Amino acid sequence: MPRVGLTTDRLVEAAAELADEIGFDKVSISALARRFGVKDASLYSHVRNLRELRARLALLVGGEMIDRIAVAVVGLAGKEALVAFAGAYREYALRHPGRYAATQIRLDTEIDRELAEASTAPRRTAEITYGMLRAYGLDEPDLTDAVRLLRSTFHGYCTLEAGGGFGAPRDVQRSWDKAIDALHTALTHWPRETGTRDAGG
Repeated sequence: MPRVGLTTDRLVEAAAELADEIGFDKVSISALARRFGVKDASLYSHVRNLRELRARLALLVGGEMIDRIAVAVVGLAGKEALVAFAGAYREYALRHPGRYAATQIRLDTEIDRELAEASTAPRRTAEITYGMLRAYGLDEPDLTDAVRLLRSTFHGYCTLEAGGGFGAPRDVQRSWDKAIDALHTALTHWPRETGTRDAGG
């Protein structure tokens, strides 16, 4: 029987807290059960397995992240929107490393797809990201290429920064600002390609 007061949503929220405390890779059914002072078996009334827990966690924090980005970019376009988008992304990634790591997992199992279809986070992320890039006059297939450029730049920079990977004395904020300037220049002068293909980040 499910434990009174314990819900799937509460479990996932606790998993997000735990991810920031101990790291996403260390979040497990056992670790979560210990947090609530229950047996592992008690949690299987709420999630089928660890994969489902992690997929739910990824969707929860993905929603948190895009909500913050949406607030940052509202009413903006072009470079101003890019700067705000990038800044909100970086702030979330650095402030919530465990949660951020969860956003990087690939949701490709049947369980993942079921959960993703029921969540608004993936759609909102696509709408806001592609909406920002369309202001640069981009269409497919260039939109997909631009999304991949932004994602790899943001993720790479934040991962290196969080891990202390930048050893030179140059201020990391100044380097970040230059990187965003460079992305704006690249998007403004994008080498256009004709034709279409499916979008994907």
